[in-house]
Amino acid sequence: MPSSAPPPLRCPLCGDHLKVANITGEAAHRSLICGAAHSFDAARQGYFNLLVGKGTVFEADSADMVAARFNFLAAGHYRPLADAVSAAVVARVLPGSPFTVLDSGTGTGHYLRIVLDDVRRVTGEYTAVALDISKFALRRSARLNPEAVNLACDVWQQLPVADAAVDVVTVIFAPRNAAEFARVLRPDGRLVVVTPRAGHLGSLATRTGMLAIEDEKDARLAESLGGHFVPESSRDVDIHMRLTPGEMADLAFMGPAGHHLDRAAIAARLDRRDPDKPDPTSAVDALFRITVFRPVGPAA
Repeated sequence: MPSSAPPPLRCPLCGDHLKVANITGEAAHRSLICGAAHSFDAARQGYFNLLVGKGTVFEADSADMVAARFNFLAAGHYRPLADAVSAAVVARVLPGSPFTVLDSGTGTGHYLRIVLDDVRRVTGEYTAVALDISKFALRRSARLNPEAVNLACDVWQQLPVADAAVDVVTVIFAPRNAAEFARVLRPDGRLVVVTPRAGHLGSLATRTGMLAIEDEKDARLAESLGGHFVPESSRDVDIHMRLTPGEMADLAFMGPAGHHLDRAAIAARLDRRDPDKPDPTSAVDALFRITVFRPVGPAA
């Protein structure tokens, strides 16, 4: 089901409004076009590349990392987290009213999919914009969320989104550009951030060499958003899983550790089974915190 309103996009080259155009002819395609005639054609997989100039200096998730994340999330292991994020978003939706959500660092789009399904139950007038720097992730996201506008862009640069045009920004294990999030949010909008808590995937980290969650993460999160946002509410989500060695390898490889760990080596280490234990699965605890921030100022 396509979203019902044009996305609030602006050109990364000149700042003019970008509109979605369906170009017909021998090679029909979708494009984003601004008033100054800057044009960005959709890739065959459905996303738009707005990484202009030198692009980005940050390392995007690889195809293998994205595949691991897709497989793990598609199996539903983190569904309780997705439902909790969606509840925080839908709390801001008024029945029958237009609603715009920006998912910054959308990855494979699994969390946004749950959000949009729930938003649609409240209002049919919604718009979604999904951002990531990985073309491999965006290929997955565009297939999973065809009603969203999926954009390749660097969140540390100026976002290709209009001022005060977004009701909720979601950031799930992704970088946080406080100034830009504050710019694109409406005065009464909200920023929903998911972070891991101390002890998150602790047993898996010990076995694979993943980095442990830093202490005082909440304080550093609030500090990074200070001047633009203040915390309004928080909710902890604990997910207790029993995972096979292959699922644990996907989980370890799909995050930041995937940039410096080899999945085959991870899998080999995790597949050392005890012949006296018939159950090949292992207990893994995922510990999250969902924090809702409101913009600084007189907004409700």
